[in-house]
Amino acid sequence: MNEHRDAALANHLLAALPVEEWARWHDEMEWVELPLGRVLYESGMPLTHVYFPTTAIVSLLYVMLDGASAEIAVVGREGLVGISLFMGGESTPSRAVVQSAGQGYRLRASLLKQEFARAGPVMHLLLRYTQALITQMSQTAVCNRHHSLDQQLCRWLLLSLDRLEGRELVMTQELIANMLGVRREGVTEAALKLQRSGLISYARGHISVLDRPGIERRSCECYGVVKKEYDRLLPDRQAS
Repeated sequence: MNEHRDAALANHLLAALPVEEWARWHDEMEWVELPLGRVLYESGMPLTHVYFPTTAIVSLLYVMLDGASAEIAVVGREGLVGISLFMGGESTPSRAVVQSAGQGYRLRASLLKQEFARAGPVMHLLLRYTQALITQMSQTAVCNRHHSLDQQLCRWLLLSLDRLEGRELVMTQELIANMLGVRREGVTEAALKLQRSGLISYARGHISVLDRPGIERRSCECYGVVKKEYDRLLPDRQAS
């Protein structure tokens, strides 16, 4: 049990669970591999599980009828995938797909709903996380409308870095273009600007961040707004 909990602590929401709640969860938590491109749920489909990434990053996408898509939020070790389960909707119009390969845990939908219905620490923790996630979604919409593509790319890089251990991402320009909802040529131009400025190194789908402070200065205010809200709503301590 202790070894299982130690591994799960890599996810910040699981780490915030009080001991009593973890005791009810630990036998039900299932460790899962989350390979690049794995679809965790599709638009309109009932959710059977929620996912707590530990080393993976999951992108929440809205997919248009013509197949075009745009990212509305990213979820990593700070949160969970599947908030519609406890918000009462049971499904969502977005798609959840693994953006950066890794691992995580999953929990049956019925158990999470039972915990939420207890109206205790778990409910308050999940509601605070949901507020932070809504902030990210709202700021993404504002950013995509008002800021340049290289600013959007910087925001995306910073959000991804916050959810990874190192400073390297494995991501093709085509995938980034799908996430940002732009043409691949636009991503190429934006990435080259950052590379010429010495902020990143990009080759064959591998992005290495060379100067994070420089990327933070190059980014718009949207990243700071989102990070501040996550830090405010999800403090590094157990829920109570």
